[in-house]
This record gives sequence, C-alpha cells and structure tokens, in this order.
Amino acid sequence: MTTPVKSWPDDLCRDLRESFFLRTTFARKDGSLRTLETTFGWNGEREIVLSGFPGKRDWVASLVRKPEVVVHTVEREPGWDIAGRARVLRDRDERLPHLFAFVERWSLRPGFPRRRFAFLLGAVRMNRRVGLPWWGPFYLARRIFDAMPCVVIELTGEPIRRVDPAPPATPARSARSDQHP
Repeated sequence: MTTPVKSWPDDLCRDLRESFFLRTTFARKDGSLRTLETTFGWNGEREIVLSGFPGKRDWVASLVRKPEVVVHTVEREPGWDIAGRARVLRDRDERLPHLFAFVERWSLRPGFPRRRFAFLLGAVRMNRRVGLPWWGPFYLARRIFDAMPCVVIELTGEPIRRVDPAPPATPARSARSDQHP
C-alpha cells in the first residue's frame, strides 16, 4: 500500500509544485536505460503529466513498450526518486484536460506572455465546453494539441531522497547517423 501524498516531505511537494523540469529513467527498445529531461505537470497527488513540443517522440514509443519508470526531481539538491508507471494517452477527449493543465502550468514560467496566452487557452476551453466544431483558429489549436505527446505517470513507489545528483539526461539516438559518411 502506498502512503498518501499528504505524508510526503514538504520539500518534495514544493519541488513538484514549483519546478518545471524533471528527469525520467526508462528502458529503450533494446533494454538499455535512457534518462529524459522534460517538462511536466503535477496534479498534487500521485500523477505527473509529461508533454512537450508537438511531434513524434521516440521516448513515447519506449514508454508504451515498457511503462515502468523512475522519476527524478532535478531543480534542487538533494533530489528525490520515485518509481512510477507510465500510460500514454491517445484519445483526444482523455488527453485534452491533461494537456490544458500542462500548458497552463507551463505558462507560469517567468517571461511568458500570460495574459494573451490565458485568453487563447480560455477560448479553446470554451469551444470544447460548448461543443463547437474545431473550425477556424480552433482547427490549428486542435492540430497542435493532437501532436503534443501526453504521458501520465502514476507514482506507484515511495519517494526516496537521493544523496548523489540525478542521473544525467541521455542524448537521443540519431537515426543511423553514425552509418552515413
């Protein structure tokens, strides 16, 4: 049985609430480990959402094959490691609330044009609530949201305080670049 988040240390909850990046270690197709640094959103409980720029991502395919992960906080030391299980969301209606929350949180970064962005995100939310078709500028918003990765990680393990720094991010493998002259 897992302990409730309310019993987690205050500094861990602060790190998850205030940080914008974390690292996730998971197995690649060949079984080797990869550590990815990405942006995330936290729901205040045992769920983290990973996303990022639109486009196909090899790390998403790896998480579909083998969903066991370890999440590492990285913006403050000492950090924390927490085991989890990833679930890649594909259905638009299931993805959108997670992506809206992720993008809204990402907009809190310093220097982000919050007012304009809040208006745009609010318009898309209203469009979805009313159930209007994805026409005009909403069509572009739908294409962007559809192309964004959306992975929900359920934090299944108990937090473990790290003494050493988090594992470094592993570079993505380029598609056979080492075989071309």
